[in-house]
Amino acid sequence: MIVKQKKINKPWGFEIIWSHCDKFVGKILHINKGHKLSRQYHKIKEETIIVQQGLLTLELGAKQYKKKIYLGPGESFHITPNTVHRFCAEKNDVVLYEVSTPELNDVIRIEDDYDRTK
Repeated sequence: MIVKQKKINKPWGFEIIWSHCDKFVGKILHINKGHKLSRQYHKIKEETIIVQQGLLTLELGAKQYKKKIYLGPGESFHITPNTVHRFCAEKNDVVLYEVSTPELNDVIRIEDDYDRTK
């Protein structure tokens, strides 16, 4: 079966949803150099990422307690529910693949450069 992909433009770049079913979602995220996603967490959603291109800065924890992890091509990270996290492309464009549980609207934004915390 051929699956129709869905490209969604974001202020930080774009994402392509290449699979969405009852059990999981597959995405490709392209984060433009100098941009970052919101600092966020999920109550239910669980996700695993693998970096395909660039150096991803993964911030973990609330702003005042954040820890930075750097992930390059081929490196993976698993994010469990209630883990505060943020994906950043500080020095170059970053492309990563994400596989998650299907709760796409389970996003609680704590901080956002694009005023989407409301």
